[in-house]
Amino acid sequence: MSKPRLEHVNVNVTDPDRAARLLETLFNWRVRWSGPARDGGLTVHVGSADDYIALHATRDAGFAKGHPLNHVGVEVDDLAAIEAKVIAAGLKPFGHDTYDPGKRFYFLDPDGIEYEVVSYR
Repeated sequence: MSKPRLEHVNVNVTDPDRAARLLETLFNWRVRWSGPARDGGLTVHVGSADDYIALHATRDAGFAKGHPLNHVGVEVDDLAAIEAKVIAAGLKPFGHDTYDPGKRFYFLDPDGIEYEVVSYR
């Protein structure tokens, strides 16, 4: 039996298309699917062929401000290159740390979603 893996995380955002563009720019992901959500809002799936983040906006986009998400962890090979992209996107990296077994930093996207970017190389 194979190990369990993170297939997707569903987060509430105010603008799924904007959030998808940011993730495409930072991590070279692609939009896998985009369409109507069950509640009449919009959902955009962005990620790799194996896993993704579902970016969801209800008809009442104000709902996104109260989402209960802690953070989304993304593993990368080149931490410095991604940090440069984060800064170029106008975002502020914080919480830099070197720990066993890797290095990491965090940033908040325009909706206040916290991302941890980690490298084990």
